[in-house]
Amino acid sequence: MPTLHEKSIVIDGLMVSNFDRKVFEDMRSGGVTAANCTCCIWEGFEETMLNVSRWKRWLRENGDILTQVYGVADIAAAKEAGRVGIILGWQNSTGYGDNLDTVPLFAELGVRVVQITYNTANSVGSGCYEGRDGGLTDFGRDLVEAMNRSGVLVDLSHVGPNTARDAIAHSKKPVAYTHTLPAALKNHPRNKSDEQLKTIAQAGGFVGVTMFPAFLAKGIDSGIADYIEAVEHVIGVVGEEAVGIGTDMTQGYDEAFFRWINRDKGIGRDLVDFHGAFSLNGFETIGKLPSVTAAMEKRGWKTARIERVLGKNWLRLFGDVWS
Repeated sequence: MPTLHEKSIVIDGLMVSNFDRKVFEDMRSGGVTAANCTCCIWEGFEETMLNVSRWKRWLRENGDILTQVYGVADIAAAKEAGRVGIILGWQNSTGYGDNLDTVPLFAELGVRVVQITYNTANSVGSGCYEGRDGGLTDFGRDLVEAMNRSGVLVDLSHVGPNTARDAIAHSKKPVAYTHTLPAALKNHPRNKSDEQLKTIAQAGGFVGVTMFPAFLAKGIDSGIADYIEAVEHVIGVVGEEAVGIGTDMTQGYDEAFFRWINRDKGIGRDLVDFHGAFSLNGFETIGKLPSVTAAMEKRGWKTARIERVLGKNWLRLFGDVWS
């Protein structure tokens, strides 16, 4: 008899792993129905286009276990076919090259989730590690409007509080923190206060809860139980229908990658100390995702809540935004 995890739609709001066949196989063995997979962090237009091209090749080469997601029907089809649905996403809007005409272009290629700025400032606004957060720029407002028109989810996970507040207010469609944690449990620039969480939810937005240990209360000593407690805190703030999983899984990467993402624009100042911990204790690969569902069951969560957090909530959000 299938387990609850096996029966459920399971959506990961963000993965930034060193993708290859092994990771794809782990995604399928972990029961991932679909995942937002990063293909832009610091890159500009040309390099991001090459990254998207590489993903298209991976999708062709691994078509027996992968399928690309353009809309919510593709997620249901992926589940039915036993394949992993790949949602192309970015953690920075620099891939657009400051050109609004490229927003619908990339949307047609399947880029359906875009974080407007990554950690520091760009032409759109400020990141959470920028010394002065001036809020959303005029171009940033234009970009949010263009993303709304093209059905691209506005992601605010690494975005500064003033810029995020402006984007939430300006967007005509729901926006999301695809991978964040509550500041109430650990005061950290990457985490969001209860007030910030309430603000995005009250605007119809969404919170994906990340597993990245540096942002959890116990840091490198954090395990799956600590993660579940963080999810429960967010549910207590925004309600169980506005919460999902966004692992921020970095499977397969070495120290060089973390040095690159940790520097401003990939080459500048260091931004944060990860303390050498990049995965939860007991959760080193995405293939272990069923253990998260088991932990939810152990905590006494009702089946309906588990199904919502695993994927049904993401599915509703994507339906609202991608239409």
